[in-house]
Amino acid sequence: MDFAELVKTARTIRRFDESKPLIERDMMALVDMVRLVPCGANAQTLRYKIILDKSERGRLFPNLAWAGALKDWDGPAEGERPTGYIIILSEKNMGLDTGIAAQTIQLAAADMGIGTCMMGAIQRDKIKEVFSIPENMQVHLVLALGRPVETVVIEPMPESGAFSYWRSEDGVHHVPKRALEDILL
Repeated sequence: MDFAELVKTARTIRRFDESKPLIERDMMALVDMVRLVPCGANAQTLRYKIILDKSERGRLFPNLAWAGALKDWDGPAEGERPTGYIIILSEKNMGLDTGIAAQTIQLAAADMGIGTCMMGAIQRDKIKEVFSIPENMQVHLVLALGRPVETVVIEPMPESGAFSYWRSEDGVHHVPKRALEDILL
């Protein structure tokens, strides 16, 4: 797959096939790739917590908010929940580095057939408590991962400018995107 196709494929996925668990080797490969990407001053301050154990996944799940634009949806049902998570942490706010790391993981995961949802609407303090994360560490993002069971379609942004994603009755997730000429100055 060429890079442009990979970018189109690496959509946010919110429903996964729990009968197909992720394996530690794949999760370690994702973190191993991201440790090589550029970062501010080459300080390499980000740290990662991989969660694969079903019990730990169950303790993390209630601390995540899913798809704010889908008002009638509380998140994936049993059987459609992520089979792995990567928590991105550091001792100080590393917003740019966090974004680079998260996007790298999402692209690499998509290349491996793994879906990803980057989650910033999370209960950071509760996550630190549940997983005994040291006080000096900040939780930046949680990446939910698993084998996708949903279809995501990119669509042109409507003339109204409405940018919220939505789900059709057949369960297809629709994501409006601006045209190239609309984002160039």
